[in-house]
Amino acid sequence: MNLFVTAIGTDCGKTITSAILCEALQADYWKPIQSGTVEIDRKTVQNLISNARTIFHPEQYLLQTPVSPHAAAEIDLVNVELNDFQLPSTKNHLIIEGAGGILVPLNYNGDFVIDLAARFETEIVLVSNNYLGSINHTLLTIEALKKRNLPIKGIIFNGEPNEATEKVILLHSGLGCLLRIGKEAFFTKELVSHYAKLLNL
Repeated sequence: MNLFVTAIGTDCGKTITSAILCEALQADYWKPIQSGTVEIDRKTVQNLISNARTIFHPEQYLLQTPVSPHAAAEIDLVNVELNDFQLPSTKNHLIIEGAGGILVPLNYNGDFVIDLAARFETEIVLVSNNYLGSINHTLLTIEALKKRNLPIKGIIFNGEPNEATEKVILLHSGLGCLLRIGKEAFFTKELVSHYAKLLNL
């Protein structure tokens, strides 16, 4: 099983979600493109995993500046092409973490982060962070995914619970909730393991 983790925006919980999925499935982890080298998501996930099976595959593009991939690539004088991305070789489950939201551009040629999911033919796990306006952002994201005929495995809600928000999103999207991640001060291996046991795949 390959799963592509995306979100309704930046800093919504994709990396924590990826760690939980890796722990639950003892899956490999891969982030195809990373912008900014101060906090590398692969290392964050690696520090949160307890199982010994997960392999952490290196980024295909590791860009220096923490901005949108198309801009970071331009600064680094790197040419990012959708067709150049290749899945790492593994016989294990693979969790693929996207960058930002689904319409974050990879380049100026009309390729977006979500086009990676289409290229890899993976199901999508959508992370929705509860905040004012997240209903609109979540439903717009789902609409864009469905317009591209991309299969969505389900939604993971992250942050302070909001029953009314979650209920209306699930109702209008027709999707299921895979997990609810509470608002945590910080994450540890033990906490990631706890959430991994609650995951409903």
